[in-house]
Amino acid sequence: MPTERYAVEYNMNHRNRGQALIFNHEHFDIPNLKSRAGTNVDCDNLREALEYLDFDVLVYKDCKYSKILHYIEKAASKDHRDNDCILIAVMSHGNNGIIYAKDVHYQLDSISQYFTPQNCATLAGKPKIFLIQACQGSRYDPGVMLQATQTDSPPYGMDYKIPLHADYLYAYSTIPGFYAWRNATNGSWFIQSLVKEIKENGKNLDMLTLLTFVNRRVAVDFESCVPDSPIMHQQKQIPCVTTMLTRILRFSDKK
Repeated sequence: MPTERYAVEYNMNHRNRGQALIFNHEHFDIPNLKSRAGTNVDCDNLREALEYLDFDVLVYKDCKYSKILHYIEKAASKDHRDNDCILIAVMSHGNNGIIYAKDVHYQLDSISQYFTPQNCATLAGKPKIFLIQACQGSRYDPGVMLQATQTDSPPYGMDYKIPLHADYLYAYSTIPGFYAWRNATNGSWFIQSLVKEIKENGKNLDMLTLLTFVNRRVAVDFESCVPDSPIMHQQKQIPCVTTMLTRILRFSDKK
């Protein structure tokens, strides 16, 4: 039992923060998928931000699906008793509920299922965080212009049962059906915003507040500039957070 039944916050005082796995996809064997310029900038910046939060970061580049499963199985088979949580980041192409490995597409639950309490008991009751930088479709968001106008707790040791899919957090770069923007020089809008927010507020704000401010950064600070393609010009983006967390998640300094 890593956390008392009615604790408001997750216990983030284990010896280690935990592992963070980054799957960075730039080149693909699938003929219709272009190389993802800017993803290495994202990868380097995200690795640095996660190390700032005390994660032990592992980076895997251009993996085929079998290799992704190998590394996921390896992570799930570890003893996480001394770890606060685990984090998986995937940066790739995607579309309508699927993500692309180097060779084939897959669904996110094919890797997230490895970390349920049935499959990874030492992460039971601990946060399992997934960051997904990928398109979820081909639709564009033109946005809209806003214009100003005048107008009492049981004992700590009490047993309790939790759902298998509790304590998961998914942060997607965009909403279902929509395009996720990426700059060849600076990286994707979502990862740029996430990294800035982590560096400024990662150790004092809880994770959901942090991701809310990431949404704000992406929504307000970015707009596409593709004047040669009117359909792609001056478009907007909003990330999407799906949470099954049961407590406040905060990455305060390790003692």
